Amino acid sequence: MAKKAPRRTAERILEVTLELFNRFGEPNVSTTLISAELGISPGNLYYHYPAKDELINSLFERYERALGELLSASEGVRNVEDAWFFLHSQFEIIWEYRFLYRDLNDLLSKNRLLETRFQTVLKNKSRAIRHLLDGMSRHGAVRIDAREIEPTATSMVVVLTYWLSFEYVRDPRHALEPDNAQQALLRGAHHVLNLLAPYLEATQRQHLLTLTGAYGPQS
Repeated sequence: MAKKAPRRTAERILEVTLELFNRFGEPNVSTTLISAELGISPGNLYYHYPAKDELINSLFERYERALGELLSASEGVRNVEDAWFFLHSQFEIIWEYRFLYRDLNDLLSKNRLLETRFQTVLKNKSRAIRHLLDGMSRHGAVRIDAREIEPTATSMVVVLTYWLSFEYVRDPRHALEPDNAQQALLRGAHHVLNLLAPYLEATQRQHLLTLTGAYGPQS
């Protein structure tokens, strides 16, 4: 039993750290604040995570695993309905670890592991979007020239990566609050998928309009 206690404490530390990072932004959260929120001594926190970067890296590894599991499903996307679900699911993961995206440039400038591994994340996202486009093309949902796949995939990944930054700049006081999550995710999925609108088969384009219209006007 004694051997399991440290793992439980370590998990609790990560959960509280994620909540604080998401609420206040990683630069504004100190290890002192984390230990106070947990009701443990700073020494206890340092026993499990000797540096703040270790907390960040552990959370990033969780994010990587969750994203990797989702991206592996990209080859199963066949139509607009599948793509909507796939993209919305990506935004749900991004939202869960939104501190990474809110403070991305700052984090990359300070953390060598994130600097290198986030490049891999972008490559994996791009590959997944290319698989999505290939699958939709094979099933007749889109008609896209092979030369347009790469730039279209890149544009979609850019929106996926920086959508929450856009939301934050537009409304810094409220954008990243939990009450606004659903609409933020829907807007993001809509705008990413809308990049495919010129290539969608007519009935698929109409279905996209139906999906987005069901959630009210998107901005």
